[in-house]
Amino acid sequence: MSEILISATQLQAMLHEPDVVVFDVRHDLMNHRLGRQQYMQAHIPGAYFLDNEAELVGAKTGQNGRHPLPNLEALAHLMLQYQVTPQTRVVVYDDSQGHMAARTWWLLRWAGVSQVMLLDGGWQAWLEAGGLIDSHIALPPVLEKHHKMTVVPQQATVTAEQILEHLTQARFTLIDARAAERYRGEKEPIDAVAGHIPGALNRPTTANLQAGGTFKPAEQLRVEFQELLGDTAIDSVVCYCGSGITACHNLFALELAGLSGAKLYPGSWSEWIADPSRPRVP
Repeated sequence: MSEILISATQLQAMLHEPDVVVFDVRHDLMNHRLGRQQYMQAHIPGAYFLDNEAELVGAKTGQNGRHPLPNLEALAHLMLQYQVTPQTRVVVYDDSQGHMAARTWWLLRWAGVSQVMLLDGGWQAWLEAGGLIDSHIALPPVLEKHHKMTVVPQQATVTAEQILEHLTQARFTLIDARAAERYRGEKEPIDAVAGHIPGALNRPTTANLQAGGTFKPAEQLRVEFQELLGDTAIDSVVCYCGSGITACHNLFALELAGLSGAKLYPGSWSEWIADPSRPRVP
């Protein structure tokens, strides 16, 4: 078993162990209610639902992108509600090729939860493996008070200002996780402006997956990323996408490949284009 990736059969074997918490993070960017509706209809037994548009996102200002990071202390407190401790093994799953699950994996790691695994193949793989399903709505215990917490971020991020400095100082190697046609500016179904940050490479998240929707073997991912990055130092790599969600898919794939240390630009393209003075291609 990988430290960050788990198969449906492996999860079946450990599902009812006392130190395992499962989060369902199914979500549709075009229909924000769909994920919760799907969870209420059927989910992995005992799984809790986390909402990508409520609990896993911060306040939007119109200048910080479509999915700004949540408040770090609030996220850490949320995990306490679910009785997630340093010893807890957490499994996250979605039904969107790991995009939402990878984002949640990154967020929980950022908040100091160290043992987080992604269910390979997600909900579809669980069903195909004959996994049990349930419609019981699991609710966390209610904590008496929200004491102020001091949490140190455990994952590295960069800001738009640092990206701007990079454009003149070549500090980073940027990887854009969006589909090739969005990267090239030929199609933009979500954001108001098409294109990409100057100098960014393109690694669509689909390149991380096999035909059945599971992740490619770690060795294959490592070869492919090394072909893309050459001799670039991994700690100078910055991943971004449209709003900071699918960028985490590349960060997860890099970690799976044994290439740890890349950073996230959380605001991504949707934040970048909020300031028309920031350069873009085309």
